[in-house]
Amino acid sequence: MKANFSFEIFPPRQDMPVDVIYKTLDGLTDLNPDFISVTCGAGGSSTNASARMIEVAAAIKDKYHKKSVAHIPCINLDKGEVENILAQLELRGIDSILALRGDKVPNVEPKNIFPHAVDLISFIREKTGSKFKIYAACYPEGHTESTDFDADLNFLKAKVDAGVDGLITQLFFDNNHFHYFREKISALGVDVPIEAGIMPVTKKKQIERMVNICGASLPVKFRKILDKYGDNSDALQEAGIVYALNQIVDLLAHGVDGIHLYVMNNVYVARRISDAVKNLL
Repeated sequence: MKANFSFEIFPPRQDMPVDVIYKTLDGLTDLNPDFISVTCGAGGSSTNASARMIEVAAAIKDKYHKKSVAHIPCINLDKGEVENILAQLELRGIDSILALRGDKVPNVEPKNIFPHAVDLISFIREKTGSKFKIYAACYPEGHTESTDFDADLNFLKAKVDAGVDGLITQLFFDNNHFHYFREKISALGVDVPIEAGIMPVTKKKQIERMVNICGASLPVKFRKILDKYGDNSDALQEAGIVYALNQIVDLLAHGVDGIHLYVMNNVYVARRISDAVKNLL
């Protein structure tokens, strides 16, 4: 069966017009992804951020005629705000959601109406039934706030049992973590499709920041790439593309359900990888 191939993008900043994203979407949609997911941008989890996300997701669907997946990070939302987002998504014909807890924002007290993604998933199913396809995040190396990997897997199973249709992993750089993770959750009876989240490294500071946020480990061979090419942006971008391609080829050989590319709105990188793997999917 064909593996999915999808992208994640982020919307323009709040002080910029939405249509500045069209140049990025022009390039990405030409690559014919199975879907494009849209984050709420830096900080996420607010009514304004969600409105901007919905505008971009609607453009993907209406202007480019591609499937879009709307991110809903819930940690700073209340029930009324979530119901409003769901109503707006339905109005715009967007029927797929990535349900997330979201990152805690410094100096912002979480509302904690939905303290965990499972609470949001249950609420969406309660309010909308099967109207939306729901994806959830999963963590091949465990969530950064979890101290027990097995307990983390049980939390994941609870999310799936609450009504998840598919999973998208946090980024990782060592496929062994993903293979082990997939074996473990299969043993728990989790059988929904799992898309592997891959981030091609293009900038040293970017990856250091992302690793600090998500807790992904860096294998020795990856650290050597950063050490050798970290001060040469062009070389690092090429090395990062090759590293990501090696990951993807291995994942496809092991029968992965899909590849979800964290492209950081970089069309060049997305095109290089898409052209290289399109005959492997």
